[in-house]
Amino acid sequence: MDFLGVKDKTFFITGVANKKSVAYVSAKALEEAGAKLIFSVQKEEQLSKVEKLFPESELFIMDVEKEETIDQVANLLKERGVKLSGLLHSIAFANLLEPKPFHDTPWQDWAQADRISCYSLTSISGKFKDLFLEEASVVTISISDTLATSYGFLGPIKASLDASVAYLAKSFSEFSRVRFNAVCAGPLKTSASAGIPGYIDNYIFAEKLTMRKQALKTSEVANTVVFLLSERSSGINGTGIKVDAGMRANTFDQDVVKTVTDHL
Repeated sequence: MDFLGVKDKTFFITGVANKKSVAYVSAKALEEAGAKLIFSVQKEEQLSKVEKLFPESELFIMDVEKEETIDQVANLLKERGVKLSGLLHSIAFANLLEPKPFHDTPWQDWAQADRISCYSLTSISGKFKDLFLEEASVVTISISDTLATSYGFLGPIKASLDASVAYLAKSFSEFSRVRFNAVCAGPLKTSASAGIPGYIDNYIFAEKLTMRKQALKTSEVANTVVFLLSERSSGINGTGIKVDAGMRANTFDQDVVKTVTDHL
């Protein structure tokens, strides 16, 4: 039995970086379930990487900082009569190479991060509006509500992304049954996260706060993504699903508390 019901359905996947990325693991799960995939990358230099990972799938350059590239992809797919059962938005960037106090965040850094990490969801969704099937599903990758200092200004931008799914769901409900949801993941061991200053310490700390004392796996986040993209999640809309192995409910883990107090 095809429980997910994604066989032969077409999904548009953004944000595949390498085999460690959530987008890659999600796409592989969809591919193994018989889905058809279309990919986009931000820059031309990323093309060859994704081509090697998914040689049988179509691939586009879609730089979300340039609206015209989103229009070009959307129009080309329309001309071909492509109909999408879902979209995975897994795009994020923030200039955190030179960390500053949050109150000193430069506008140009904030604006760029927001456009890529948050606004791109609204922009792509709007321009892809006519490509979606009546009951398509759109899923974005966000972060858990830990308010980690190392996320810097990307934290409130991701909070804005979380809020956007509800407003997109409301907006699309006026003419369709397209659903919008976010997967709010705890710290993961990905190449992108490794570039965040102080992230490794947060990752180790987060592992100690999970109830099972084992770090969250990328595959666990990807499994939630695939479920939300499938028809099996038809009752979930306009919300964020926390995937953090119980970390959020375990802030005062006794072992962690004891470790801290023993060193005071």
